Amino acid sequence: MKRPRVEVVCEGGPREMGVAQGAGLRERIHAARRQLAEMEAFRLAQPWWMPYRMFRRVAEWRAGRFLRGALARHAPDAARRLAGIAEGAAVAPDSLCLFNALEALMASVGDTTAVSPGFGCSAVAVRAARSATGEPILAHNFDYIPLVQPFYILRRSRPEGGLASLDFTAAPLCGTVDGVNERGLCIAYNYAYTTDGPAAAPPISMSIAEALGQCATVGQAAERIAARPRPSGGILMLADAEGDVASLELTAARHHLRRPTEGEDVLFHTNALRCDITRRAQIARGAVFTREAPTGLRGVRVLQSPEARDRRLAELLAQTDRFGPGELAALMSDHGPAGQPDDDTLCMHGSYWHTTACLQLFPRRRKLRVAYATACEAEYEEIGL
Repeated sequence: MKRPRVEVVCEGGPREMGVAQGAGLRERIHAARRQLAEMEAFRLAQPWWMPYRMFRRVAEWRAGRFLRGALARHAPDAARRLAGIAEGAAVAPDSLCLFNALEALMASVGDTTAVSPGFGCSAVAVRAARSATGEPILAHNFDYIPLVQPFYILRRSRPEGGLASLDFTAAPLCGTVDGVNERGLCIAYNYAYTTDGPAAAPPISMSIAEALGQCATVGQAAERIAARPRPSGGILMLADAEGDVASLELTAARHHLRRPTEGEDVLFHTNALRCDITRRAQIARGAVFTREAPTGLRGVRVLQSPEARDRRLAELLAQTDRFGPGELAALMSDHGPAGQPDDDTLCMHGSYWHTTACLQLFPRRRKLRVAYATACEAEYEEIGL
């Protein structure tokens, strides 16, 4: 597995930033398009009578129709950046739309017993007395399918008139999964399974990229992201250089910002919504993956893994007073009480999902520590903005 490094620098206006990403990552973007044929969740939507190439063209056309209008209305800079990536990579714009729309389509719920599988993920933030170094630290396990791991990148963004950021994302994506900016704002992104989408709106990852380019504090970023239209649900962990940390729960129509209770100085979440206002739009607790889901998920309760990981995080966090980078790395490497990794452990070795990247974000240092591996095998690279 490759070691993380900054693979592309994107600077200037939105189009120029996109062209730089597309040209710098052209081969990876074309490879990602070819790799779609191996993605079971994508192929399950293919009618049995339709040849794959025709199915992919139809899916790209639908994604373009879904996304282009939404970006033109709500995120014109993201529209220009996405068009620039397509130009630089020499691919059709609709091909890029498909990759960027998958985020929303794979977090949506069709009914109470079927859900398109997104990804897992666990996040923890510590501050003040719970931080061994006295600084806020955010730790994130990014759980997804190993198939996409070769397309992970670190991108340095320098938007004209905005704030520079260091972004963890994937080669074809305009948005950001995790990132830290020059003012010390850090954001990490988990999916949530919600029933009030998908709506035609910019993906949450695009709102994260925008916030990193414009905001300095947790409060500013949360307000900006919550005000943006979005197609689906998500849970964002935020931290800033002033020591603030918060969990922002989002559905297509609702939001709530949660901070640590007084004296706790620690916050965690997986993929289960906790706040009453957002939980009204969460998939039913008893919902299970149906035969429309990938083979390894069928018959499994959708919220089983998030609930198990939430319980385990609460248990482990209560056992240690203070956490530095080493303690957080050990925490996120946990294989459960029995020491046997599976779909429900923090370090996930599942029948479908795996922990494919591990990140630690440091607001005051403006740095990331990153490994493209399971947490138990992570060898972190520290990279500064």
